[in-house]
Amino acid sequence: MAVSMQVDVVSAEGLIFSGKAEQVFAQAADGEVGILPHHTQFLSSLKPGAVRVVTGDEEGIFYVNGGIIEIQPSVVTILADTAIRAADLDQAQAEEAKRAAEEAMENAKSETDIARAQIELAEAVGQIQAISKMRDRLHKTGLA
Repeated sequence: MAVSMQVDVVSAEGLIFSGKAEQVFAQAADGEVGILPHHTQFLSSLKPGAVRVVTGDEEGIFYVNGGIIEIQPSVVTILADTAIRAADLDQAQAEEAKRAAEEAMENAKSETDIARAQIELAEAVGQIQAISKMRDRLHKTGLA
């Protein structure tokens, strides 16, 4: 039996995922972090992007718009304002949000406008990356 850890992905709307997993991958503040059971304690902010939860032969992919990841030796908790299963994301909508954010950056007239557009761009790119990871996973498993 594989060694596992408890993983909880929570958004402002509620619990998105709760279960045992063998691995978790997330976009921490300083880059992607890979977590295995018995990982050392760790606390970090998260960048917008994909969170992958590996449970046996299956992999759950979620988009988070940022948040916090807390790692204990046998528990990983991800707290995000927004957490969505990658399968529920809309590619066309994410591409349009990216285009709109890029246009907003070009037309920004203040530092505040630039910062807002950068946040919107990071979120759109994170959604597109989550969709891409989900599609790559489906192709590798022959389900696409």
